[in-house]
Amino acid sequence: MKTNKSCKFKSEATQKEHFNRLAELYEAHYDSPENGIYRDRCINKHLFEGINLKGAKVLEAMCGSGQTTGFLLANGAEVTGLDISPEFIERFKKRWPQAECVTGSILNTGFPDNYFDVVVIVGGLHHVHPAVGEAVDEVYRVLKPGGYFSFMEPHAGSIPDVIRKAWYFFDKYFAENEASVDLEMLKKENKERFEFIAEFYFGNVAFLFVWNSMILRIPLWLKKIYSPALIGIEALLNPLQGKRLSCLSVSRWRKKGLAAIEG
Repeated sequence: MKTNKSCKFKSEATQKEHFNRLAELYEAHYDSPENGIYRDRCINKHLFEGINLKGAKVLEAMCGSGQTTGFLLANGAEVTGLDISPEFIERFKKRWPQAECVTGSILNTGFPDNYFDVVVIVGGLHHVHPAVGEAVDEVYRVLKPGGYFSFMEPHAGSIPDVIRKAWYFFDKYFAENEASVDLEMLKKENKERFEFIAEFYFGNVAFLFVWNSMILRIPLWLKKIYSPALIGIEALLNPLQGKRLSCLSVSRWRKKGLAAIEG
């Protein structure tokens, strides 16, 4: 279902102001070495499994200061970062001078049709409600036929989502339009345009106390002490959880059309 322009503009303005304000604190926690380990062990392998990144044109949409960029560059990708926050794009430029970056909206990127081999979004779609559908429309437009859309989001319908809804309402670290993503509805709306290659559910103690240390107001020095143990425990628990008990989902979709090159 399409949203009207005023709703989209309001949600974008809300997120732009929100992340400009939180940029320094956000980067300190989500770009910490501990979060980097969590990304490598729990997120990146599922986002990009089977995708040949060498020489691929990758759009890191809603990129922040580029927490996924290092992985992409190390695997030979040509990276373009996109974020609506000028503060984060300035940080991206300084951190990754070898990559391109643009200040702009995931709802209207300005890139040509069929331009990228891969579009990746890590925890960004749940920030664009009520315009998640429009964001996926834009991803579809800029992807080449056979190109991959890889994304990680909190998903609707889980037990953790019940707690998340209440937390979103009361916590100032969340903007008013944030909500989990209804993956089943999103797949239903896009079944004619994408193949759904893989779906992975995960996230428990390390997601809460390592990944989300900013939200829980945990000091960085304390996070360093317990992170290795919790990341190890999460790895053991993830296969036992299933969709209902997991905090996060990773999806890999492929735009229908010519076959993509695979790793």
